[in-house]
Amino acid sequence: MNLSGLIHFFVFPGLLFAIPAGWFYVWGERKAVARMQRRIGPPLLQPFYDFVKLLGKRTPSRHGIEADLLRLWPAISVLSMIGAIAMLPVFPGGRGFSGDAVLLVALLELPSICFILAGFTSGSIYGEIGAIREAVLSVANNLVFLLSIVTIAVTERTFRLTDMAGGSWNPGHWIGVFGILLCIPAKLRLNPFSTSSAEQEIYSGPLTEYAGAALAMWELAHGLEWVALTGFVTTLVVPAGGPWWFRAVYFVVVSFAQVLLLSTIAAATARFTLQRAIRFYWRWAAILAVLIASSAVYMRYRG
Repeated sequence: MNLSGLIHFFVFPGLLFAIPAGWFYVWGERKAVARMQRRIGPPLLQPFYDFVKLLGKRTPSRHGIEADLLRLWPAISVLSMIGAIAMLPVFPGGRGFSGDAVLLVALLELPSICFILAGFTSGSIYGEIGAIREAVLSVANNLVFLLSIVTIAVTERTFRLTDMAGGSWNPGHWIGVFGILLCIPAKLRLNPFSTSSAEQEIYSGPLTEYAGAALAMWELAHGLEWVALTGFVTTLVVPAGGPWWFRAVYFVVVSFAQVLLLSTIAAATARFTLQRAIRFYWRWAAILAVLIASSAVYMRYRG
């Protein structure tokens, strides 16, 4: 960990930026949905107020390993998201390491895994149903997500994030970015892929038994997921070069634009059934991803 690495982890795009940005992106999500529904929506600081309010609430008493695990899953999710955000190559000249895209993918997947484990740990039937739905949907969308990243890596001939970043003119690069965007709603549990936390069916799914500080950590993890996933896409399309302040502003603006776009789509669509969501990823998106990844591999070795 050199000085640059510490700045990335603790300042920008890491801890000091990521947490307020997470609350800001959650506000943008709620505000966009509210405007689509002809409502006023929450004030700017409402996600922060909700976080503080939840921290002050009492948690239902639990004892033993179950209580420890219920607190552990959201903590792991928050830490993994901060680590993923700190890895994003926002500024030029970053070094990274060979295969760091593989580590980034692992960190991005941890919240989904913890979300599933939280549902099974809760002991609630609604939590277990939500965990099963999340697990099935995660398997479906991760095939497209991983193939999209492989397509970009093969196109750029590297798994190093600093080399994958930048607005490449290669069509495979942009098709891979589009595939990642298709998976973000499922990873953030937005409509039409919010089957694992459907309030009208299973209350809050895996989070049904959560309250107080543990629920506050889950809300924070959700905001950080917004920052990490939209930031990942932004680093793949941001133009190479330019002063540091331009890249920082570009990172925030393009990421927030994705928040507004995905939130608007979520407000305009109804929730898919689990079978329909799986069919979307495995029948259409997966076939497209396999064809594109195969084409990228063929063109590389043919060249």
